[in-house]
Amino acid sequence: MSLGLGDRSAFPKLQPRSYLNHAAIAPVSVFVRDAVERVLEDYERRGVAAVFDWVEQRGRLKAVLAQLIGADPTEIALSPSTTRGLTDIALCFPWQAGDRVLLFAGEFPANITPWQQVAREKQLTTRMHSADAFRTHPEQAWHNFVSELERGVRLVAVSAVQFQTGHRMPITRMAEACHAHGAQICVDAIQALGVVPLNVQQAGIDYLACGSQKWLMGMEGLGFVYVQSARTPELVPVTAGWLSHEDPLAFLFEGAGRLSYDRPIRRSVDFMEGSATNAMGAAALEASVTALLKLGVPAIHGHVQTFLDRLEPPLAAMGFESRRSQLPTERSGILSLAPPSKVDVVELHARLMQAGVSCTLPDGLLRFSPHFSNSLDEVPSVVEAVSVALAEL
Repeated sequence: MSLGLGDRSAFPKLQPRSYLNHAAIAPVSVFVRDAVERVLEDYERRGVAAVFDWVEQRGRLKAVLAQLIGADPTEIALSPSTTRGLTDIALCFPWQAGDRVLLFAGEFPANITPWQQVAREKQLTTRMHSADAFRTHPEQAWHNFVSELERGVRLVAVSAVQFQTGHRMPITRMAEACHAHGAQICVDAIQALGVVPLNVQQAGIDYLACGSQKWLMGMEGLGFVYVQSARTPELVPVTAGWLSHEDPLAFLFEGAGRLSYDRPIRRSVDFMEGSATNAMGAAALEASVTALLKLGVPAIHGHVQTFLDRLEPPLAAMGFESRRSQLPTERSGILSLAPPSKVDVVELHARLMQAGVSCTLPDGLLRFSPHFSNSLDEVPSVVEAVSVALAEL
């Protein structure tokens, strides 16, 4: 199937006339569905004999993911989700009692809870700065950030893109400051990858976690972790499982006397893949990321910005207050707006959904998140749907 910007042909069964909800869950495309069906059919026909072919497929997936983020495939481990990836990083990080962790208020809880939990277990100190201050008062936010680093921080955990406002954080600059002050940086990239260009080497990222069900257009139940190669030997493999050992399958296929519990844990990041992996999710993610790479993430980003550039002004004219940055370098695939005064945003959202405009309302903001498949011709009908809903309310 041919792909193009603004081409919805890969989603023939998608019901909403304007699906602007990729920051929540991506719809299943034809190429994702076909990939999943191939896995199901293979297991249906061959059972256990199919397993090894799909284990090899995971190697191809890691190569595709490495290409997406500018990493080496050996720096990537598959994970069930962003949350699990961040949790594994938090648990395996080589903490010392008294270490300080810098978090950001306004983040999605997936990038707060794991660090809070490990802080309790490891006797760490957490500090909380405002994420939105980097959008509203960037100079003060940066001053506060550097001042915190100067007081001593072991790790900074931050999202590349803020889920409420869509603000794109200054990851490269933050990483440079972290390293200059002896800190490391861990990035939640689920609201960025697939729509925002991000190269982990160029950005200086130490750790990254991402799920596949949003902008990567895969399915729930699979994601991945990136660990910079120099950091991997420092990790403590406390989340290792039975597949984390060296040569973990020997006892199943090489005869008697091979069952052993003292094989070393692998010193590569894939020790985090300690148990059976979601084969269908892996096939889906390879298919979706391959399609995104063909289109090119920079081209996708440009298309989405054009869509939002056309959508934002008429909504602002209706009284909505945009949270989108004025600086192109700080923009993502998200346009979030506070509704006009006295408008019930829950009811407004419900009416838009009924009108075939799929969007979300994180913490009271109306959030639109288009992707490559959204045509620019959709914008007038979305504006009309919002206008009608406001009039009815």
